[in-house]
Amino acid sequence: MHKEIIETWQIHNRINSYLLDTIENENYLNDLSTAKGRNVRNQFMHMHNVRLMWIKEALPELLPNLEKLEDDNLSIEKLKINIIASGIAIEKLLKFGLENNRIKGFKPHPTAFLGYLISHESHHRGQIVLILKECGHSISKKAGFGLWQWGTR
Repeated sequence: MHKEIIETWQIHNRINSYLLDTIENENYLNDLSTAKGRNVRNQFMHMHNVRLMWIKEALPELLPNLEKLEDDNLSIEKLKINIIASGIAIEKLLKFGLENNRIKGFKPHPTAFLGYLISHESHHRGQIVLILKECGHSISKKAGFGLWQWGTR
């Protein structure tokens, strides 16, 4: 069962990278919703930084090779490198939590933690897609469907 839980996280993380790959122009990272809030770049930075917050709380020894993202000029490539790196660290945290039946600072259990992370980040993926659309930079229809192709990601 643990293998499938980890694989679910890996697929989810690849979908975040896939969404970054669908952004056709670095300038689109500055797109901002008419409702304000975070721009596209800051949405990705927020997902990464929340991961780091949980790692710091639950398994801080995973932090040394990770950096909090605060630069409002990060490129798509730099965002992707960091999303992948924090995703690998979360994978290690999940493995540790599953082996010990606990994620420090989170209740009720590691599988619910996975659900929490996926729900949180999927919410922000939806915001990113909406922001891009509002700004006239919609991802392609094919890319939109690709976000749901868990069997091939």
